[in-house]
Amino acid sequence: MAKFQYKLQSVLDIKEKLESQEKIAFGLAAARLLEEQEALQKLMIQKAGYDKQARKLVEGSINVPEINACRKAIETMKTRIRGQMMNVHNAERQLEVVRNRLNAVMIERKTYEKLREKKFEEFKQELAYEEKKEVDELVSYTYHQNEE
Repeated sequence: MAKFQYKLQSVLDIKEKLESQEKIAFGLAAARLLEEQEALQKLMIQKAGYDKQARKLVEGSINVPEINACRKAIETMKTRIRGQMMNVHNAERQLEVVRNRLNAVMIERKTYEKLREKKFEEFKQELAYEEKKEVDELVSYTYHQNEE
């Protein structure tokens, strides 16, 4: 009996390896985005602490140097938060780029898999046709042998 041999199996194997590499890259990009978002959240919490401290300083006895230091800290935190927001935005864009690459690689792999399935179905049909032909020849031969 004939064995199915997909001629583009090596290409399909390469496509599967590329897909797994892109999945790893996607995971790393997603992890980086999560880290950047967590860093942003920490900065916002820290800024909220400075805001709370500034309100307390204004309520009690007025200590101008402490109030000015707290305001500088708040402004510094605002600058750091803006920078971190840029980092988050860059990580989101990078994640989108990697997602698009992953989708493209997955589409290519699925295309080759569907082609393999189609070739396999054609192979099965051809094999069934050959088997039917052999059975018909055998029946015909046996029938003619019995007539003689």
